[in-house]
Amino acid sequence: MPGAPPLGGVSGRSLPVALLVSLRPEQWIPKNIIVFAALGFGLQLFDAVAVARTVLAFVVFCGLSGVVYLFNDVADCEADRGHPLKALRPIACGDLSARTALTAAAVIGTACLGLAFRLGVGFGIVSAAYVALLAAYSKQLKHVVILDVMTLAIGFVLRAVAGAVVIDVAISHWLLVCTILLALFLALSKRRHELVLLADGAIEHRRILGEYSPYLLDQMIGVVTASTLIAYIFYTISPETQQKFGTQWLGLTIPFPLYGIFRYLYLVHRREGGGSPTAMLMNDRPLLVCVALWAIAVVVIIYRPTVF
Repeated sequence: MPGAPPLGGVSGRSLPVALLVSLRPEQWIPKNIIVFAALGFGLQLFDAVAVARTVLAFVVFCGLSGVVYLFNDVADCEADRGHPLKALRPIACGDLSARTALTAAAVIGTACLGLAFRLGVGFGIVSAAYVALLAAYSKQLKHVVILDVMTLAIGFVLRAVAGAVVIDVAISHWLLVCTILLALFLALSKRRHELVLLADGAIEHRRILGEYSPYLLDQMIGVVTASTLIAYIFYTISPETQQKFGTQWLGLTIPFPLYGIFRYLYLVHRREGGGSPTAMLMNDRPLLVCVALWAIAVVVIIYRPTVF
């Protein structure tokens, strides 16, 4: 039976490998790259000290993300065994015990928070808030409709805030708005994928899915999609932005998020994607090229305004 506990490890993975897989390093870069946003948009990209501090902040959040994954996998162990893909996770399939996972999470979390407070009290507080928020998500908030996806989105906002705090630059309200809207878009798309993939078994895997329907999620995604694009467009053409960067050409980057979001929606609706935003980004070449070109265009426009 799908929900029955396994008789033991079934993949043959060793303990170190099972632990590494549970930490999900393949998701560290896509999910924590937002830490570098303040570095670029705060005009600190070529400041060696700021770069070094941001890299350390990135390392901290990679470690804390791994801790959150371990907690989630322990909390969702029984449900994951009934999922066609998540059943292969080390804790769900018996390769990694819950006790070992929680011990590793405590050690890694303590080390990362220790480094966070070494980098600054403010950064340490934001890092601790991130862990507390995601712990609350694993314990309770993931079972509350709408708050479940909003919590995940706020987690990305805290990453962006941490990137600004660690190098002591002003936190742009535009950065926060665009980050939470884009994160909501990804979280809602993921919920839709789960609902469609699991069909009648969705509620057994994740009770909160019973509160959603594909139609409701499509309505929410439509609102968030429009809001994300409008927020980014207004950001690029606002007098505040033009004055800060000394250029009026940031609006030239608007086609990239337009294409990127439309491409993502295409993959969600026509290719049944969205379950893992990280996998979609890394495996879909047009989407990956779009993000890369956007980043290059932003850097060129912001740091070389005289070219135009």
